Amino acid sequence: MMTGAVMGEAWRAMGVNRLRAALAMLGMVIGVAAVVLMLAIGQGTQAIVNDSIASMGSNLFIILSGSTTSGGLRAGMGSAPTLTVGDAQAIGKLPDMKASAPVYPNTAQLGYGPNNWSTPVYGVTPEYLEVRNWSVESGRGLDDSDIRSAARVALLGKTVAVNLFGGEPPLGKSLRIKNSPFTVVGILESKGQSLDGRDQDDTVLVPLTTAQTKLFGNPFPGTVRFIMAQAVSKEAMTEAEEDINQLLRARHRLRSDMENDFSVRNLTATAQAAASSAQALSFMLGAIASISLVVGGIGIMNIMLVSVTERTREIGIRMSIGAKRRDILQQFLLEAVFICTLGGLVGAALGVGGAWAVSTLADMPAVVTGSSILVAFLFAAGTGIFFGWYPARKAAYLRPVEALRHE
Repeated sequence: MMTGAVMGEAWRAMGVNRLRAALAMLGMVIGVAAVVLMLAIGQGTQAIVNDSIASMGSNLFIILSGSTTSGGLRAGMGSAPTLTVGDAQAIGKLPDMKASAPVYPNTAQLGYGPNNWSTPVYGVTPEYLEVRNWSVESGRGLDDSDIRSAARVALLGKTVAVNLFGGEPPLGKSLRIKNSPFTVVGILESKGQSLDGRDQDDTVLVPLTTAQTKLFGNPFPGTVRFIMAQAVSKEAMTEAEEDINQLLRARHRLRSDMENDFSVRNLTATAQAAASSAQALSFMLGAIASISLVVGGIGIMNIMLVSVTERTREIGIRMSIGAKRRDILQQFLLEAVFICTLGGLVGAALGVGGAWAVSTLADMPAVVTGSSILVAFLFAAGTGIFFGWYPARKAAYLRPVEALRHE
């Protein structure tokens, strides 16, 4: 009952000094809004990175062929025909590997009616979709009979389907790839952007044998540009990478003093580094924004100290008629908490509105979560208690006689 009376008194005191309370609240409003908005932007960025990682596939390796040297100039990895379909099949049989897929990529001009589109075309095997965790949204995927017969069939990414066919359903239609007719047998589900910003849906998949013999040609039969492989688990990645290196060195008959004529890259490690960077960015933005909460708390402490000075006589009267120190302490502490709580509510609303405006008008990622609002709100309440304690204690320990003499 006594606590309720103290709370009521604290609320009435704030009502009497509305301007002072509003000014004290302003710093907290700005601080909480900044924290919610910055955390939303940081978490939005992290969500984009996580989506890109998920779209790549899990536990992935990419094995690139070697480099060539001409006239003393060395080309990059992937320029020499050192990987074969047999290498991909052997990698897929390793104990720590789930699947592997040889890939023969190139870029080609596509056409359908009056529409045309230039896009990457990948010659692949049926295992490619398994390795990439990529599903067919409509139609069917590639099968072994397509590979054996070098069939002129194609799977289209969403971007290609939209730009070539518009609103027309592509399944069963014939499009031109380098002026050769191909039948659309499937549409891939949307993957979105990769970590490097590339549109993964701007792609066409055709049978590997078709790409090598009927579409792009291959001066080195049986070779591929790179191999994508998937380990059975994240924990098996390190051992799987060692097994791949040993297997390919043995298959390519490389002596111990010879360098690898291939390169194994752990895409999962690269993705995890990007995710860690995005998470660090989110924490950094939140930490920077929280500084404004501290500044707001200091403002509250200053205004509460002024309030104690102005209300010294009132404090003396209350103590002379029986109010105890803890009652005075509770009153001023509750005033600080009320200011911070109200400021936190208003600031959270402004932060959510700001995040919506950023994501809508500025086309930037901003994800507001309940945890970010709760953290900002609790931080605001904690700031009120921390910075309100000293003014409240000063008021509680005033001597009644001296307080009554104060003018």
